[in-house]
Amino acid sequence: MKVLLLSLVLVLVCAAQETPAEIDPSKVTGEWRTIYSAADNKEKIVEGGPLRCYNRKIECTDDCEHLSISFYVKFDGRCQFFSGVLKRQEGGVYFIEFEGANYLQIIHVSDNILVLYFENDDGQKITKLTEGCAKGTSFTQEEFQKYQQLNTERGIPNENIEHVIETDDCPP
Repeated sequence: MKVLLLSLVLVLVCAAQETPAEIDPSKVTGEWRTIYSAADNKEKIVEGGPLRCYNRKIECTDDCEHLSISFYVKFDGRCQFFSGVLKRQEGGVYFIEFEGANYLQIIHVSDNILVLYFENDDGQKITKLTEGCAKGTSFTQEEFQKYQQLNTERGIPNENIEHVIETDDCPP
């Protein structure tokens, strides 16, 4: 009986460390605009906040072994362009150094929306945040509900959702 219980615990621990549902690499690559952002520390994503990113392009190569990301961040009202190539690590997590250490995961992708989950460690606090991106300039009601569900599952209050596209005046 103890062996059976120990086996069950081992299976649950291993399953908890798997990546979210398999991501279809063919759906990841494309022109993506940040529509919404949410964080448990909202001051990081409000207008002028250091983690309010305006995504432009995400490219998945080698079965998403590498992820290329292009985005803007506004500093003093001016758009500054950033890009980087991230290598997938254990558990489907990517690392990027930007305003601290960021661990990124693609948690949902469909034909029109892509949701990224980040944990940002700025050396003082770990902030959990999501970015909801679309190939257009908005989400349908169903897509927005999915985005809210993903935030709830990660402990990010839905009242902290920012409608980022409204302040996106950075170049295409």
